[in-house]
Amino acid sequence: MLFGVLLNQVVKRGSLRVIDYSGAAKSYGDGTGRLITVHLRDRGPHFALAVNPYLKLGEAYMDGTLTVDEPHSIYDVLDLILSNLGTSYPGPAFKLYASLRRMKRRIDQHNPIGKAQKNVAHHYDLDGGIYDLFLDTDKQYSCAYYAHPGMTLEEAQLMKKRHIAAKLAIEPGMRVLDIGCGWGGLALTLAEETGAEVVGVTLSREQYKIAVARAQERGLADRVEFHLQDYRTLEPSFDRIVSVGMFEHVGVGYYDEYFNGVERLLTPEGVALIHTIGRLDPPGATNPWIAKYIFPGGYIPALSEMAASVEKTGLLMTDLEVLRLHYAETLREWRRRFMARRDEALKIYDERFCRMWEFYLAGSETSFRHEGMVNFQLQLTRKIDTLPITRDYMAETERGFGAIPQRRLLAGD
Repeated sequence: MLFGVLLNQVVKRGSLRVIDYSGAAKSYGDGTGRLITVHLRDRGPHFALAVNPYLKLGEAYMDGTLTVDEPHSIYDVLDLILSNLGTSYPGPAFKLYASLRRMKRRIDQHNPIGKAQKNVAHHYDLDGGIYDLFLDTDKQYSCAYYAHPGMTLEEAQLMKKRHIAAKLAIEPGMRVLDIGCGWGGLALTLAEETGAEVVGVTLSREQYKIAVARAQERGLADRVEFHLQDYRTLEPSFDRIVSVGMFEHVGVGYYDEYFNGVERLLTPEGVALIHTIGRLDPPGATNPWIAKYIFPGGYIPALSEMAASVEKTGLLMTDLEVLRLHYAETLREWRRRFMARRDEALKIYDERFCRMWEFYLAGSETSFRHEGMVNFQLQLTRKIDTLPITRDYMAETERGFGAIPQRRLLAGD
């Protein structure tokens, strides 16, 4: 079995057993840990899994031609494989394949105005009921901030918003732009807790409708406005700019345009905070399964790629924080919630979709645990003396927001 040759190269630690369509079984690893059993249900996946596992493993699971025996799940399979691989490749051929994908990434990430909206719609304009199954009550679809052990997802997402607000040093009456505002939760929180006037833009029609409704329901329509609009068409200027979970959709060929746009929209005394998934290793390419099924046109940047574009603008990089494992913990809770309500997801879509979504959440979590994926929070200004010269003001501002309001969290705010 050609796929077995690949597994022999990869699985050095742990215990994996693969049973093929004929019933023949083969074990891999050193026998430590719990035995995970995988079934290949027909002849088809064997060759495909061997030559293109980055795409075909997910497809085989979606199609049901690869299954995992209970009590384990596809998460356990991916966790075992990626804990062995880390940031390395199974062999020279796969390293060459990655290089070829990296060479064509500007084509794959072609995101001009118009196409960018289509790429966003592929993922964010799904039936909103899917997101209600696993997100927190504020519908934050990005990395939470687990400031203390034992925090709930709702608490950690509120802490994330406050952590960002503190870094932005927002004062009452300031005009704030939220690029890629999602369902509006961050914009609404900033308006409520800092007294700012916030403009949020999104390319998702579903997100836009919900964000507008939420602003009206919370009595904030006079201070928070949402637009179905590409940030590249906005007119200046804003005292603060924030972007959470949007930079991953920009595309490597548009980084210069993005940061030039931030500079253009920012006042001379302004501050911007870019929160994005990032990679700790050198520039790479988007996983082909993710690119095909989840985030077409998306890419997770290396810090060197972001910094190179910032340096070409008039922006100054004034603070950088690397959030390690916070997204892994966020994804673990998303996956737990989704699986607990999987039957509801099945009523909205179908079995193949549910398998796709489970693979997406499991694969993403294991990438943050083993493949060097993190979150960057990049603070930018146009002037060197805009903010205090130590980071103390961030912690002081964050403490000033006070305790997490449990009553509001339970009410769904």
